[in-house]
Amino acid sequence: MIITKVIILRDHLIKIMFYHVYILESLKDNNFYTGFTSDLKPRLKMHYSGKVRSTKNRIPLKLIYYEAYLNKQDAKGRELFLKSGSGKKLFVNN
Repeated sequence: MIITKVIILRDHLIKIMFYHVYILESLKDNNFYTGFTSDLKPRLKMHYSGKVRSTKNRIPLKLIYYEAYLNKQDAKGRELFLKSGSGKKLFVNN
């Protein structure tokens, strides 16, 4: 199920799609995984069930943060920032 919002503007239905950037924490090794998707709930189910190669050996996982964007490029840019050194400083293990 892709998360969308439908609005009515002058008798026209407009469907808005959201893009998500999310951060998972591994409860096994306490490290973080940052990802991007246009369909958050199914993507999280894939992570939780071990179907994502980069996180399958790190389960169980916990969603600790996510953001929604209307623009795909904005979401991808935010994902890249959060994966950078500066972005990682925002989510440090205590």
